[in-house]
Amino acid sequence: MLDTKILVVDDDANICDLLKLYFENEGYEVKTANDGMEGINYFKLYEPDLVLLDIMLPKKDGWQVCREIREMSSKPVIMITAKGEIFDKVLGLELGADDFVVKPFDMKELSARVKAVLRRYSAQSIQNDDEVVKFENIEVSREKYELKLNGKSVDIPPKELELLYFLASNANRVFTRDQLLDKVWGFDYLGDSRTVDVHVKRLREKLEGVSDKWVLKTVWGVGYKFELLS
Repeated sequence: MLDTKILVVDDDANICDLLKLYFENEGYEVKTANDGMEGINYFKLYEPDLVLLDIMLPKKDGWQVCREIREMSSKPVIMITAKGEIFDKVLGLELGADDFVVKPFDMKELSARVKAVLRRYSAQSIQNDDEVVKFENIEVSREKYELKLNGKSVDIPPKELELLYFLASNANRVFTRDQLLDKVWGFDYLGDSRTVDVHVKRLREKLEGVSDKWVLKTVWGVGYKFELLS
């Protein structure tokens, strides 16, 4: 926790002050920004370890801020909003957010989510990820966080890549949604199984038509597998 930096991006000054006070008392270093443009600038200058990002922001909304962060970094992002619709959660996950919290939130729960996301990110960053999984027309590298299809690099959010790498490196094995949440997001992840479904859907869109030698397959009533076809 020592020297761990959090960036809070929220247009509500009271919420910024509350989060800053709470997390500083827990030993974090905290910076705040009150609009999306300022949030992006602070992210570049401050290089935080985690971002707490509101969706309804002036100048640039949280969706755009999340997109721009993902273009330059895999640092964790927890999105915060007053809305609770599934659409918001799905869109946030598709853009590469690591977790999603709805206002009004309990500070202890938010703190637990922050710690869980930081633990997962830290564990992933120190793994020996020099292995590359290759099949026909696909190459997945965790070391470089890179997906190549037909020899060309394809933009992909970190969690999608981690899920694809895990399934492809365990080809033909079926995993339940809960197992995938455990292996990819971490056993202490506080989200639900829809997270897996969203990421699989986005992966299928990227992988469509790439090869007839393998497929990202749904095993109905069980879960998913990366199946090698004969």
